[in-house]
Amino acid sequence: MARLVFGMNQSLDGYVDHMKFGPSPTLFRHFIEEAQGQVGSIYGRNVYDLMRYWDDDQPEWDADRHAFAAAWRKQTKWVVSRTLKSVGPNAILIEGDLEAAIRQVKAEHDGEIEVAGPTLAHSLTELGLIDEYRIYLHPVVLGDGTPYFAGPRPPLRLMAHDRIGEDVIKLTYVPA
Repeated sequence: MARLVFGMNQSLDGYVDHMKFGPSPTLFRHFIEEAQGQVGSIYGRNVYDLMRYWDDDQPEWDADRHAFAAAWRKQTKWVVSRTLKSVGPNAILIEGDLEAAIRQVKAEHDGEIEVAGPTLAHSLTELGLIDEYRIYLHPVVLGDGTPYFAGPRPPLRLMAHDRIGEDVIKLTYVPA
């Protein structure tokens, strides 16, 4: 059975915003390794639209960006949306009963599946479907924005903490 993992970069005050801060080269290489080892990713429409950037090579990309794009393209992507009518390469549109669809995805696959985006993660948390939370804590204070937890924080138990690069702490939690 697959494990659903929700992980994102987070500011010290609890917000996620890829436009205001991003990963260092060391952390980006960590994300490449994670993407290479994942079975796939589950996206809501908004985050999927952002990630479609990786569908086409860009002339300014370095070797790390090409490696991430290759890993991302290889993965199956499940896209949860009520408004999309089609999705891109290697992607499957999920409409209708979210819980049944995600339970089926988990049952039919082995390995790790990334959950992308706090809104989708909130819905899956309420359904008891997320197996692990990874917070990549950055020394940045945003003051506002999209919170990592889109709803009340679920009861969690700390499983691990690791330093990545000079200034990011990866906190790994499981539901308590």
